[in-house]
Formats: sequence, C-alpha cells, structure tokens
Amino acid sequence: LSLQQDVIAGFLYAILILVVFHPLVDLIDNFNLTYKYAPLIIISLHLALGIFSFTLDTWSTLGRVFEMTAVEKVEEQLASLRIAQRSVPSEDPAYLLDIDLSKPAQSENSRFVAVSCSSKSIRVYNRETLHFLREYSGCPGILSGVRFAHACDSIVFSACSDGTVKCWDVRSATQKPVQIFSGYPSNVFISFDINCSDLILCAGTEKVEQDTFLVFWDARGITDCASTAKEPLGVYSESHNDDITKICFHPIEPNLVVSGSTDGLVNVFDINKDSEDDALTSTCNSDSSVSFIGWSGKDYKQVYCLTHDEGFCWWDMAQLDTEEPITLLHVLDVRDLVCAENHSLRYLVGGLYHEKAEKLFLIGGTSTGDIHLISCGTNGLSLVGTLCGGHSATVRSFCWDPADEALLTGGEDAQLLLWKPGAVERSLTKKASLKIASSVQKRVRVHNSSLKSRKK
Repeated sequence: LSLQQDVIAGFLYAILILVVFHPLVDLIDNFNLTYKYAPLIIISLHLALGIFSFTLDTWSTLGRVFEMTAVEKVEEQLASLRIAQRSVPSEDPAYLLDIDLSKPAQSENSRFVAVSCSSKSIRVYNRETLHFLREYSGCPGILSGVRFAHACDSIVFSACSDGTVKCWDVRSATQKPVQIFSGYPSNVFISFDINCSDLILCAGTEKVEQDTFLVFWDARGITDCASTAKEPLGVYSESHNDDITKICFHPIEPNLVVSGSTDGLVNVFDINKDSEDDALTSTCNSDSSVSFIGWSGKDYKQVYCLTHDEGFCWWDMAQLDTEEPITLLHVLDVRDLVCAENHSLRYLVGGLYHEKAEKLFLIGGTSTGDIHLISCGTNGLSLVGTLCGGHSATVRSFCWDPADEALLTGGEDAQLLLWKPGAVERSLTKKASLKIASSVQKRVRVHNSSLKSRKK
C-alpha cells in the first residue's frame, strides 16, 4: 500500500511541476540556446538540486496523507458501529467468555457464531440473525476459549479443565464431540489455539506443582469417533513458570505460535524446530500477568499483549536481528492515558488488527456495558469512539468480522450483540446484569482497578 501511495504522490508532483513550468518552456529553451553562461548555470543548478533536494520522507508526505485518510475512514467506520442484531435471552443465562466466527468457505460469508459460556457450555448461533441453533453442555470441567477450524466452517474446538480439547461438528444434532484430544493426567487446560493450516493444535496448562506445559497434537483426520482420543505429539515445558493464559498461532505462518503467561513472559516459538530451546525465537517481558495476546503489523511481524492490570505492550519481531529496539509501545495502565467523557475506561478486553487500514485497535469498556474503541500508534493511544446502549454489564468477549466490517460482543449480561456501521436495531431491550455462582466467578476474570503489576 505504501508503494502505491508513493507512486501516486510522485505522479501528482509531476503534474504540479508541468502546470507551473509549461508557460515558461519557450523562454527557458531560448535561454539555453543563446546565453553564453547557460551551460555553467545548468550544471550549477543540477549540483545544487542534488545537494539540497527533498529527502524521500518529504516526497512521501502526500502518500502519508492518503494513508491517514484511509485510517481516518476506518476509525469513522468503527465509531459509527450500531446494534444490528441482539440474541434472544437464554433460559440459562451465563457470562459469554469467548466468541469465534466460522471461517467462510471461498467467497461465502460466515455461517456460524460459537460462544463459550460460564455455564460450561458452547452455544452456536446463526451468523446473520443471531438465532440460537444448538448447545453443547455437560462438560466435566470449565471450558476455555472456542475456535472454528479454518478449512471447515462446521468444526469447532474448545479446551477443558479436565485435561482435554474437544471438537464438535455443528451440523450434527448429537451432543457428543467428534474428536477428543487428551492431555497428560495432571493437565488443566486454560488456553488453546489451532494453527492456520488446521494441522497442529496447542493448549496451555495451569501450573500444577512446578509444572507448566504447552501441549501439542496432530489435528488432522477428525475421525467422527470420540471413543478414540488422540494422544499428544509432545510438550514444551521449560519456557514458562506459571499459568499459560493465552496461546495464539500466526495468522498466515502455521509454524509460528505466541504464548502468554501470568509469569509476565510472551514467548514466540517456531514449532518446525527440533527442540524447545531452538523453537524459542524470542521472549518479551510484559512485567505483569498476561491476559490477551495477538499479532499485528504488515505480514503480522508484530506481537502485542494486554495484562490483567490493564497494561499494554507492543513489540516488532522484525527488529530482532537488528540494533533497533523491538519495543514499539509500553503502557503500564491504559486507563491513565485514555479519557472518555462521562464513560471512564475501566478495563481492556482485547485487541484487533485491521488489515485494510494496517492499524491496531484495542477494545475496552465500562462496568455499565459501554465499549471503548482505542487506536494504537507508536506515539501513543487515542480514543476512536464509544459504543453505548448495548450491554448493561461488563463486556467479556468480542470477535471482529473483517469481511462484513462488523463486531460481535458478549458480556456478563448474557447478551450476544452484532454491531454494524450505521445499523438500526428494531427493538432496544437492555438486559439487566446477571449474578453468577461464586464458583464460576472464581474461574472467570474479574477486573480490579486495585490490582498491582507483578514485576518479574
């Protein structure tokens, strides 16, 4: 995109030069042919232009103007998000802890939305209408996260605290998973992800005694027979020393995965390497417990994380082999920098990278359900807009739909909302905040403004 902008800028500069100098062409030509000092003046002029000419940054100014226009357009689009659909309240209300969209096949739109709930269940909805389709419940443990396969939009995964990762086919009416990936006896899984080629599944564990693991499986060949659980390919056990709270595979490179932990470390691995030591390509320290991680930047060369005390760290992995610093931005508490009139920022939910604008945004909010959209730059953070009138309690989860430029959000009010630019909702019924059993509250993240950073 930047190359195209520079070409456009150069073309416009050329037109400007022609407009200014066209009336003087004959006069200049006559001067060059008849004036005896013309050769000396021409040579001196070229030398002077070579010394004092514009730098490349100056010539790219107009290109950056076009880039800013594109970014501002996206920011305006995000700020104009309005509620398009709202799910029908469930008979068994629960916190909505994670959301994922099925990956569209070829040019089709996403068909399904899967939601991980605090009631130990996975709920599946129609993408366009948010009509409830089915629910997978009865899991023996707490579910952590939900992900659709990339190549098949009906296959959905979730990790469970009973030491398994389960896989269901949403086209099937049965409650039974079509595949179970079993861990080791002491494993309690609290995070997971599947790579972009659907070949490798990875889950992170809680710390049990002195052990913390990243467990890997071969995800190929869903057997439609849950009686034969798949055993792990292997584990990484030396890179973290506390709960592994988040795992995120690279969007386009299936061999790269980043993990975050309550030990404050954010590790990037190349799983094509033979050993864990060789696979660990970089370690970044957030200085606090990691709550969210993701990839951003051109070709997704950047890694960012959020922390449980609302901090933000952003690193450029492309600078690892250079002398340039890899830290793009480090904010100890985002709440101190982002000010919203009458809607103070209380917590962060996660981040999204907008490919078209090549821009990273953070999602945060208030205890009353308002959602803040925050723009990230190397010079700091700025509030893009606030989405009001949707949720009535803390927002726990979101999912960005790049194909439709839409946002899905879920919260403690048990509502699933679909936001689209300029949409108009038919009915505006705001659900009251829910009270969930204390045993569940202990397992879901509670935002606490008094939480202090854990220095490592």
